[in-house]
Amino acid sequence: MTFLPCVQPLPRSVLHRLLSHFWTSGCRRLATEGHTPQPVIGQDSVEVLGRSYPRDDFTNVTPKILARVGRNLHNQKHHPLWRIKERIKAHFYSCYVARSGNPLFSVHDNLSPVVTVEQNFDSLLIPPDHPSRKRGDNYYLNRATMLRAHTSAHQAELVRAGLDAFLLAGDVYRRDEIDSSHYPVFHQMEGVRLFSNHELFSKVHNGDELSLFERGGRRTPQKQETHSLEAVKLVEFHLKQTLTRLVSHLFGADVEVRWVDCYFPFTHPSFEMEVRFHGDWMEVLGCGVMEQELLNSAGAGNKLGWAFGLGLERLAMVLFSIPDIRLFWSQDQRFLQQFQVQDLHQPVCFQPLSKYPALYNDISFWLPDAGPQSFADNDFYELVRSVGGDLVEKVTLLDEFTHPKTGRRSHSYRIVYRHMERTLTQQEVRQVHEQIERSAEAELGVQGRY
Repeated sequence: MTFLPCVQPLPRSVLHRLLSHFWTSGCRRLATEGHTPQPVIGQDSVEVLGRSYPRDDFTNVTPKILARVGRNLHNQKHHPLWRIKERIKAHFYSCYVARSGNPLFSVHDNLSPVVTVEQNFDSLLIPPDHPSRKRGDNYYLNRATMLRAHTSAHQAELVRAGLDAFLLAGDVYRRDEIDSSHYPVFHQMEGVRLFSNHELFSKVHNGDELSLFERGGRRTPQKQETHSLEAVKLVEFHLKQTLTRLVSHLFGADVEVRWVDCYFPFTHPSFEMEVRFHGDWMEVLGCGVMEQELLNSAGAGNKLGWAFGLGLERLAMVLFSIPDIRLFWSQDQRFLQQFQVQDLHQPVCFQPLSKYPALYNDISFWLPDAGPQSFADNDFYELVRSVGGDLVEKVTLLDEFTHPKTGRRSHSYRIVYRHMERTLTQQEVRQVHEQIERSAEAELGVQGRY
């Protein structure tokens, strides 16, 4: 049965989410039974998932973020993210079967989100000066340990374990702006497929005369220096065919697809896949031929492979017509019960809850005098999230001003407050807003212009 998307169009702003680093310790599994220890941020250490990590000058994780660790929305039966994950898993299970009769792709959806910096960046060949490593964009427990920013943090270790075909799903953490399509915790799913020389060329005429690799090659826009052109073209064809089948399964057989060349540190060549949805082109995933250096370091230097990564929230918001990313964290049964249908293939269209009124409050302040690097928008957004939590629907930078005589700079923001399940009063919002004002002065060194 084809899984058809809802016909209710979403605002364009909701559909466009950046793919900045799509796939954006060991493989420690989360406890699946019993009580999960509550995270604690102490004076000298951070305790999460039953382990303690020493604090240092890089520690920036907050209690509200740690409270999301272990929720595992993608593993909660009937949750919309679970439904998307399970549909993708079922598609791969049914379409790709090993000679033994078992599914070709193994699935890993319960790996700990606490990873080393080496896992999250170095194992993926992300350069030391790459902007994706910035403290302002990630949640660090300390300089060596962090909450993963993409599920690809586990890619090298799974390849090192001898896996040639796997799907990986999990929660990922990034500091970001605040609006209806961005949240600091979201969920990704990715796939990896490796090929030996025999596997790739077995169905090619005179395939035993072909090779995955060549000596003395050079890197071009079409291939890496060690790969033969015929091998790359076959892997690229297999990758695009696999993903076209996947989105046809999700969006319908008549979905229109196009490929856009792009750059990722850990694949080359690299592509973004876009589908036409309600008349607009929308990117749904990133993918590419895996960098051979990554495979070499993971003990699979005799193979060549592809990888892809996608956001579960992105697909769920489109396919179920869910207008606000905060709804995925709601425990309101009016939301959750809409997805409690037994048939995984049955289309579900979200029926909006009552739209409670928004309240608007502005905040203006002078930035610290220590220079332009002393203040980052993400630091303010994170502070607002820490104080206001999910009461905050959106934060918009309204104005930037530089005093013509003193050179001092100021920012003005508008904060939109809206509860997902009840009406807020201006009095309770004002208390939260005043706490944001006080915290901004104390923690960010700004001077209020209230």
